[in-house]
Amino acid sequence: MERRVSVKCVINQVLTISGFLTMLIWNMALPAQAQVKLVEELQYPPLSELVIPEPERIVLENGMVVLLMEDHELPLVSLSAFIQTGSRLEPQDKIGLASLTGTVLRTGGTTKQSGDELDEFLEGKAADIDSNIGETAGTASMSCLTEDFPAVLQVFADILRTPAFAQDKLKIAKNQMMSSIARQNDDPGGIVSREFKKLIYGKASPYTWVPTYSTILSITRKDVARWHETYFHPNRILLGLVGDFQKEEAVLLLKKVFGDWPKGPETKDAPAFTQEHAPSGVFYIEKNDMTQAKIAMGHQGIRRDHPDYYSVVVANQILSGSFGARLFSNIRSKQGLAYDVNGGIGFQWDYPGMAILSMSTKIQTTEQGIDALIAESRNMVSNPPTEDEVANAKASILNSFVFSVDSPSKVLGKYMTYEYYGYPSTWLKTFRHGIEQVTVAQVREAAERHLRPQDFAILVVGPREGTKPALAKYQTIQELDIQIPDPPDGA
Repeated sequence: MERRVSVKCVINQVLTISGFLTMLIWNMALPAQAQVKLVEELQYPPLSELVIPEPERIVLENGMVVLLMEDHELPLVSLSAFIQTGSRLEPQDKIGLASLTGTVLRTGGTTKQSGDELDEFLEGKAADIDSNIGETAGTASMSCLTEDFPAVLQVFADILRTPAFAQDKLKIAKNQMMSSIARQNDDPGGIVSREFKKLIYGKASPYTWVPTYSTILSITRKDVARWHETYFHPNRILLGLVGDFQKEEAVLLLKKVFGDWPKGPETKDAPAFTQEHAPSGVFYIEKNDMTQAKIAMGHQGIRRDHPDYYSVVVANQILSGSFGARLFSNIRSKQGLAYDVNGGIGFQWDYPGMAILSMSTKIQTTEQGIDALIAESRNMVSNPPTEDEVANAKASILNSFVFSVDSPSKVLGKYMTYEYYGYPSTWLKTFRHGIEQVTVAQVREAAERHLRPQDFAILVVGPREGTKPALAKYQTIQELDIQIPDPPDGA
């Protein structure tokens, strides 16, 4: 009896193991059966709940806003500053003043330490401090070991509050900018970027102004110091602190170095001018040392707070957001007209972006390239985005969103941007919901409303002999002069 029971048990065990192996082999085979051959066949699982931390916001008595986010993974601290200034506030006879101020703010030292002494101090602590003034904002940043935070923070505060703007460092910065002016027509891509903005925003817009020898030579140390005096006040500065710190200690340190900085006047900067409508037509720039033609076309875009923003984001993904997008698939892969082709409806935070399609192509295919870009823009209306295209575009945007918030520093950077440009702090958390709610009809309407080939300004840069046949069919071609004005006599 015991013998028969043992045999029966063995048989049952064998059957159990056999069944388990059969199910295992069957399950292992399932993924192979579910594999897809085309990217369009990919199925995306539902997104899991994404928890995004929020920085703590405090306001010092002098109006300085501070956002704090602790991150104790490494013994490092980073501090960033946004200053309400920018090159769009420059007078036209002093173009380059903001950029020079941003450079020499750091290199020129402070009333306590020279620029060279600052370099030596920071090098000894493996710390870093940078400053810059761009188009719409001034920025400054510092990073250091946690143990060096108090000392480096004091230097950072001195740079913002009491810069020396040393004359010799200003001279070096001006010479570097003059050198850049001399080379500004070397890069075809730079020419297209610069001149296309002039077409879209108008030559009277500060968003299109570029420094010249005359404007740089006219800038003095007094001008730089006055710019700092005008725009560098605590109530015009936003700080963002992230890293290995304790909130209470960090706030005390910030109050110690910035708290006695007097509040500046409550002023609101006038918005910079942009023309409402760009001139349509064909514009040409001769550059005979090129082996390809550069093409750009478009018109004014939108701001991020436009009601169509989320629909536009999805439309852009369909147009050129991946190698399977329309521009890449049709112009690059099928027609072989370009290696690099891009396009979309651009948006800025507090002024309209540019809707622009661009490509580089062989000189011999310039005409086909122009026609192809126009055709693809028209195709977004005549052959509107399908349900599958919209679904795949939304899935791609939503699945990649996590990589934009996968570190405390990235999250803090986004919250600082919203704070600086006056967007709600909920902007980040509502992005996914906004994309999820976009419908096919809304994407089609946004594409038709904000991508208008009938209004395109078309810019072509290339050698005259090669591009002349391509432009022959256009009745009117406006040629743009990009010669660099000579320096003033005696400069």
